[in-house]
Amino acid sequence: MPGLPVQVQCEPPAPDDLAAIRELHDAGATAIGIHVESLDDAVRRRWMPGKATVPLAQYDAAWDEAVRVFGHNRVSTYLLVGLGEDPDELVDGALALADRGVYPFVVPYRPLAGTLAMADGAGPPDPAVLGAVTRRVAAGLRARGMSGATRRGLRGLRGVQRVAGGRGMTGADALLARNVLLVDHRTLPDAPVWRIEEADEAACREHAALRHAAFVAEQGLFAGTDRDDADDDPRTRVLVARAADGAVLGGVRLGPAEPNRPDIGWWTGSRLVAAPGAPPAVGPALVRAACSTAEAAGVLRFDACVQDRYARMFTRLGWQRTGTTVIGGRGHTSMTWPVGRLAALARATKGALGGLLTGMHLGGAGFVGDDGAPVPGTDVVAACDAILPSMVERDPEWAGWCGVLVNVNDLSAMGAAPVGLLDAVAGRDVSFTTRVLAGLRAASAAWSVPVLGGHTQLGVPAALSVTALGRTDRLVPAGGGRAGYTVRVTADLGGGWRRGHTGRQWDSTTARTTEELQLIGSAVARTMPAAAKDVSMAGLVGTLGMLAEAGGCGAVLDVAAVPRPAAVTVGDWFTCFPGSAFLTADAADRAVAPAGPATTATCGELVPGSGVALRWPDGSTTPALPGPVTGLGPATGVPG
Repeated sequence: MPGLPVQVQCEPPAPDDLAAIRELHDAGATAIGIHVESLDDAVRRRWMPGKATVPLAQYDAAWDEAVRVFGHNRVSTYLLVGLGEDPDELVDGALALADRGVYPFVVPYRPLAGTLAMADGAGPPDPAVLGAVTRRVAAGLRARGMSGATRRGLRGLRGVQRVAGGRGMTGADALLARNVLLVDHRTLPDAPVWRIEEADEAACREHAALRHAAFVAEQGLFAGTDRDDADDDPRTRVLVARAADGAVLGGVRLGPAEPNRPDIGWWTGSRLVAAPGAPPAVGPALVRAACSTAEAAGVLRFDACVQDRYARMFTRLGWQRTGTTVIGGRGHTSMTWPVGRLAALARATKGALGGLLTGMHLGGAGFVGDDGAPVPGTDVVAACDAILPSMVERDPEWAGWCGVLVNVNDLSAMGAAPVGLLDAVAGRDVSFTTRVLAGLRAASAAWSVPVLGGHTQLGVPAALSVTALGRTDRLVPAGGGRAGYTVRVTADLGGGWRRGHTGRQWDSTTARTTEELQLIGSAVARTMPAAAKDVSMAGLVGTLGMLAEAGGCGAVLDVAAVPRPAAVTVGDWFTCFPGSAFLTADAADRAVAPAGPATTATCGELVPGSGVALRWPDGSTTPALPGPVTGLGPATGVPG
């Protein structure tokens, strides 16, 4: 049926396969459910051991990306009551999800034959506990302007199990029939009282009138008019709350912090206003919608300056205070919304490495977290990467190409010249596997690096792993950086997003000549910096955090100084796989050798401490990564 809303449900994609969420949206889905069932790891391990193998950090990354793509209140998850979780922690977790734009469906565990919980004798939840939990969560959702029965794209898709006639119910069944958190198939949902939407021209005029009445006529914050340069910036967006009868109940403005200058991922929200008599939840809902809109636009810093009397509301919504000022004789609080996109990606892709690799002493003295490993007693460097099976299945030619690309990058980051490749490929049949090998063969020819051998397996799920061998007599370690060193990035800005991977994988290599690819790849070897890494699945900032961690220090990144392709948001560029890009650290007077078509820029420095901070044009810094990325610690000893 044309126009029928479609909700999709899936497990959280792997951290570097989050582009699948965008693909679902672009295919026509209007909402998405990523169901965790429980936020309690002990409950997950006991009752759902399969899902427990997926870390909660992976759910966090998937939810955040889904909200960024689908929008606030169009992403959902189910939380079960009655499996031994702490009720207070469940309520806190549900409302924390709501604050990030994810609608939590709180539902009772129902014993089903064959489940682990049923086998262990777990019965349905105590109706009193279920009632208390659902009422508390319902109150929190109402305060946030979220309603399960009115969520566009979700209406009627999931609901309470049907009870004949709805009569004669007692206990838990009666409670479920009244449960405001669930979509009930038995009755049509009420029409929404109001909704949040992006303003058209008429709504912008109504918002402007509300602004003028409140800030100029009533409060005297501005003389004559409250219009400023942001109103004339075409990138400025206005969100409004509109009643069922079409009346504008309030609005908020957001856009780049520096109007009419390049957008570097720093936005501000302003002119938040509610009409007299508007529902109390309109203001908080507009703020949450503004946060989701900003993050969807690739923003990494979102600020606001609010009247002191509203600072508490912003704090309850998760905003952080950064300072105070006076505007029009009234006290104001400067606040910032903590954008967690960078930290979530680094945590999901690299956070487990320290624990997983304990005691393995990878790389030898002087090396930790490097992109390749020196083979003892030789001048050979080995690198190995596996391509995500889902990517191999969905885009086999690109997977084959990337199997070569990522390994050549790994060797190049250590100053080694690639000399050969080994591959292990698996596929369901000859036709499919041929496509994988076609991409691998094309990349091998493009870089002029031969495939020396490998292994092929048919009749099994798709998989690809590639090992690369290189040679050098002067290794560049990841852990050679020290506080005070200058950080530079060398990146090929040519090309565009790989089809089907918009916002996640930049293809700068398929159109390059062999000479160009080799010039880019040999830049580190010709520079011999103190430290280097290629930008990989942790993104630019996550990779910088790994380089700093290996050197026993932290880093500061100048956001505006990082070169990026035109029309690509800062948020996407800092979190994507950028094709060919390298970070180097060295003394300030040591420049990077020319890298053919790639662009090199000084973009920060290593500093005492740990983690990564972002530095903005106003001189302020915001935390991007709060501490070490991998937990592997700094490199020790002297490279052999």
